[in-house]
Amino acid sequence: MRRPPSAVGSRTLGAFAPHLTSGLLALGMILAFASSAFAHAVTAGDQGYIQEISGVNIIPFIYLGAKHMVTGYDHILFLLGVIFFLYRMQHIAIYVTLFAIGHSTTMLLGVYFNIGINSYIIDAIIGLSVVYKALDNMGAYQRWFGFQPNTKAATLIFGLFHGFGLSTKILEYDIAPDGLVPNLLAFNVGVEIGQLLALGAILIVMGFWRKSSSFFRHAYTANVAMMTAGFLLFGYQVAGYFVS
Repeated sequence: MRRPPSAVGSRTLGAFAPHLTSGLLALGMILAFASSAFAHAVTAGDQGYIQEISGVNIIPFIYLGAKHMVTGYDHILFLLGVIFFLYRMQHIAIYVTLFAIGHSTTMLLGVYFNIGINSYIIDAIIGLSVVYKALDNMGAYQRWFGFQPNTKAATLIFGLFHGFGLSTKILEYDIAPDGLVPNLLAFNVGVEIGQLLALGAILIVMGFWRKSSSFFRHAYTANVAMMTAGFLLFGYQVAGYFVS
């Protein structure tokens, strides 16, 4: 996995203040819009539809899985962080596969065995996963601790937490036990389709950006904004936990 030049990681935040301000304004608009979905929570219409049907419903669950991932901005932020400095498709495929294995495993097992985790807690952890990856991209662990954590292991482990976030939301659907396994598998297929759609959009944007001279100049700022988003998501969920 390629890393930015050390000069990028060592620049001060003040040098990027103008870019950071505009980045945070855009980030605030995104979060303000996304907060209405409250961390890709189940919409009333989707939940009502699922509660009314029973048996095997492959297409509806594929659609719901894809919708769940595409509107899951915390998952997308983490995915952006994972591939931020990955250039070769085989490297991207390895990391995305590890992430998919992680969230697929805990999502399926969590729902099948009815393992419920408080949604505020799990979403707060997911927010911290975004913070972790942004700091990793900025080379913070090498500067602070003198070593580089295993990025593949971290991607897999955080994928497990993201999967529990998915299973927690699925349990809110109150899915009928009739046809549960096929419907879960269909939902997971939809999640992977949604992930590929999100990844494709990210790679297109990143591909154009990487061709410009501004990529390395603004890469540090972009990850600071990503880290800020993770902290905001974490704080939002922690506040929700104590308020509720």
